[in-house]
Amino acid sequence: MLDYSLNILGTEWIIIIFIGLIMILGTKQLPNAAKKIGKIMYEINKAKSEVQSQMQDISNTNLSISGPVETERQKLDTIAKSFGVNVTEKSDDELRKIISGKMGQKNKDESKKDI
Repeated sequence: MLDYSLNILGTEWIIIIFIGLIMILGTKQLPNAAKKIGKIMYEINKAKSEVQSQMQDISNTNLSISGPVETERQKLDTIAKSFGVNVTEKSDDELRKIISGKMGQKNKDESKKDI
């Protein structure tokens, strides 16, 4: 007997919830509540799309490593090449300074976008 009373379909639940909202909020507050819910959904979708675009930016980097990097020099060469730096005739310290400068520029450019 309990099984028959709980056999309600999806559209019937929506109607029941809508009537409950009208009873709780009243007809005057219902439009304001709907606007707030709409704004919340907009902000959620905006944040979701922003995270997705950041993830795509990360996945679209030019850095391609075919195998494991064995030495520190190979790591520096790979990172420097991904920034478009010519690695010939440069010491490890020079490459570190160039890479840190490029990374600092990239972070500054990203922070300017946020402003």
